Amino acid sequence: MMKHFRHTILMTMAALLVALAATVDAGATVYNWSRYDLSFETPENGFVTFNSPTRFEIQWEDMVMTVQLYSQDKGNEKKLLTENLQRKALGYSMYDLHDGKIKVKGFKKTYSLSGTMPDGSRAIIADIVSKHQNLIIEVTVNYIYGNREIVEDMIKSFAENKKQKPNHDRKRQKVQTKEDADRQKQKDKKKEDSDRPQRKEQLYDA
Repeated sequence: MMKHFRHTILMTMAALLVALAATVDAGATVYNWSRYDLSFETPENGFVTFNSPTRFEIQWEDMVMTVQLYSQDKGNEKKLLTENLQRKALGYSMYDLHDGKIKVKGFKKTYSLSGTMPDGSRAIIADIVSKHQNLIIEVTVNYIYGNREIVEDMIKSFAENKKQKPNHDRKRQKVQTKEDADRQKQKDKKKEDSDRPQRKEQLYDA
């Protein structure tokens, strides 16, 4: 999985779609997502591979972090998000899964799942539920054994600047729900399968 992420470096997109501003603070880089009044910290020297209004990706030699924003689905929050985490983990073929106990201060709730990737690396998927806006911050980190404490610190560093007046651009920015995102993926897959030319069987005389 780590190799797959390294092969999908989108430098041009990162340069064009600057959604987060970064500052360096005492050994850590602080990212501010002003559109959603969010901030979080990562270790220094990370290389940003994707940066859009609703998705952010950064990688190091031994770790990859993805942040994806969703709007909250209606219904049983715990059931919806725990089922989503299970689907994500299965999509990555993760095994040896464990429910996480990560708590992020200032947020309504955090649901997380950790496990092992097929290549032996580790991964944590966390859904952080906002108290102040209709938003779920999904953080996925693929890392090498031994970096667990650093990974948890990155997830716990997320914060909402609730004192600051929210950016009005956010109201015009459509953020998909997880259900809509899954439905779109299934629709795209069906279209891809239907567009693929059918193989013609050749008949041979005995």
